[in-house]
Amino acid sequence: MADTFDVVIIGSGPGGYVTAIRSAQLGLKTAIVEREALGGICLNWGCIPTKALLKSGEIYEQLDHLGDYGLSVEKRGFDFAKVIARSRKVAGQLNAGVAFLMKKHKVEVIEGTARFEKGSMAPKVVVALKAGGSREVQAKHVILATGARARTLPAAGLEPDGERVWTYREALVPKAAPKSLIVIGSGAIGIEFASFFRALGSDVTVIEALPRILPVEDEEVSKAAHKAFEKRGLKFRVPANVKRLTKTKSGVAVEVEAGGKTETLEADVAIVAVGIVGNVEDMGLEALGVKIERTHVVVDSHGATGVPGLYAIGDVAGPPWLAHKASHEGVHCIEHVAGLGPTNIESPIPGCTYSTPQIASVGLTEAQAKEQGREPKVGRFPFRVNGKAIAAGETEGFVKTVFDGETGALIGAHMIGAEVTEMIQGFTLAMTLEATEAELQATVFPHPTLSEAMHEASLDAYGMVLHI
Repeated sequence: MADTFDVVIIGSGPGGYVTAIRSAQLGLKTAIVEREALGGICLNWGCIPTKALLKSGEIYEQLDHLGDYGLSVEKRGFDFAKVIARSRKVAGQLNAGVAFLMKKHKVEVIEGTARFEKGSMAPKVVVALKAGGSREVQAKHVILATGARARTLPAAGLEPDGERVWTYREALVPKAAPKSLIVIGSGAIGIEFASFFRALGSDVTVIEALPRILPVEDEEVSKAAHKAFEKRGLKFRVPANVKRLTKTKSGVAVEVEAGGKTETLEADVAIVAVGIVGNVEDMGLEALGVKIERTHVVVDSHGATGVPGLYAIGDVAGPPWLAHKASHEGVHCIEHVAGLGPTNIESPIPGCTYSTPQIASVGLTEAQAKEQGREPKVGRFPFRVNGKAIAAGETEGFVKTVFDGETGALIGAHMIGAEVTEMIQGFTLAMTLEATEAELQATVFPHPTLSEAMHEASLDAYGMVLHI
């Protein structure tokens, strides 16, 4: 006989474990199935450990500028093994935190790999347990939160081997920092690893097939980022297509085509960061009648798959592939399951890249607003004239706002500079509350702060900027 629950969640990343907590809060008997480690890729191999690495790189890079602050040190260097160990320790701490939360909320954790059994009145899941054997669990509602993994291109030689060709996973635990590195793909993952290894002195070249780096960002931000990264020593091939990667005696050789010409780049290691694919295999989804497009489960606005009682959230349900989007979708999905009423109001989802400088955005770019037939009012304010930025020695970058010219609604915001990933939530909240230029212009921002640039950019869109 199968063990029965109200809700079974497959996957314990930020989508899965947050959904489980909310499910338990709503009084539902809940179980979560995890085949690897609680916290999923984000806490163990993604969001959290990469930020620990980036912080080490940021601090090390700042040592070059100590003299600007009237400071000095006698010796400059790093212990790479300790840098990696700290990152893994941080990941372990968060993993233990999720385990505590599951216990606190009385969510049963089942360690193993899940597969659906066809022919049951309610979704039945058979779990191949880590400890051996199997266990059957059944629930009125099953939520897929299985996430995604790095896309590889074996035909072009872009298949990780753990030594010379890495995905984000291998890049988190190398034995040493490579002297030279090629990063294939300039999205957030590629740029963050490029920033980290460059900060520690690696010679880094980034290859991007599209016309500009960070292609999902506003074009002005992409251009500013390109310039800032080159200033820090990063090299770029944009736009350029990777034709073939081959392994050499000392590393890798990457054949690149750009502008009708072909060149071969050589490095110790290559990182493949060309997107992700949903984890939809080997669960019996097709046999259940689940619709899958381009490796992602097709769902409605509540996360429902069309198969009674089966839902999907987060990365496995498609872009944007962001941890906070997965958590948000999970809470909405379980509240819908619990019958709490219409909670499918679309909320703006911010995106962040934790490079140096940082990049953050929410809503429409200026170009997207124009493509929709709007007449946007655009404001900009540079950090070079912001008092706090000058005092902190962080004058690089700017804030850009996009307002609807007809209604005055804030429809987009884009930032590049120090700590902007901590500031974007202000614009996200404003958009969630459907704020217009009037509310933002009337908001009092504390002085001195970097956030004053947000206020000035809002003023600038309407010709009212104060400090330029």
